[in-house]
Amino acid sequence: MEAGLIITLLVLALVVVVLAKGIRIVQQSECMVIERLGSFHRILEPGINIIIPFVDKPRAIKVRRYKHGSTMPVIVEELRIDRRETVLDFPSQSMITKDNVTVSINGAIYYQVIDPKNAVYQVENFIQAIEVLSKTTLRALIGQKDLDEIFSNRDEINKHLEATMDEAGNKWGIKATRVEIQDVEMPPEIEEAMRMQMTAERTRRAAVTRANGQREADIQVAEGEKQAAILRAQGDKESAVLRAEGERESIERVVSV
Repeated sequence: MEAGLIITLLVLALVVVVLAKGIRIVQQSECMVIERLGSFHRILEPGINIIIPFVDKPRAIKVRRYKHGSTMPVIVEELRIDRRETVLDFPSQSMITKDNVTVSINGAIYYQVIDPKNAVYQVENFIQAIEVLSKTTLRALIGQKDLDEIFSNRDEINKHLEATMDEAGNKWGIKATRVEIQDVEMPPEIEEAMRMQMTAERTRRAAVTRANGQREADIQVAEGEKQAAILRAQGDKESAVLRAEGERESIERVVSV
């Protein structure tokens, strides 16, 4: 009797374990890659999914992440793939511009997993691959531009980065939705020189504005004097005409008498 009860309990425990391993609940906006005997089998979509225990197994993916307040990345393994748009904010990297100025630039990449199978099997760590590709591409772009061009053509650099990331991401099942340069830090002496240059430029513009204003004022004064002289001349002319007509009329009266 006791042996039968023990066997029954063991069977029930085994059933519970099998059911627990065979039922996978996937949250909304997530998915799981399932392998059967070591080969790709299918993608588990959000909801309740049934797999064969000990035959089907979720494939873990390696993810490179930065802890809050740290510049050192950590590699973790996760069973679930987040299909929402995600932002990867990588720390500042030292780069050299075309005019040999060393700058530190950090950026943000907005990406989304489109094909989970390719994200798992086409690249070992897709987040690390995205970050490394973006850094190398950005470093090459910065090396082709002067410091002033980096500030004036930031949108162009972002678009070039986005196009490069999107092209590579198609193979990895990743869609780069947006790439942005966030901060550009310069050496203090370069920053001070740029500040002095901007101050000088503002001073020059102010002087030009004052000169233009004075010129306009002088023109207005001269125009006023011109108009006044014309009016005086016209007045003198009309006065002379009137005097001449008066004298003529006086002479005609004397003659007629």
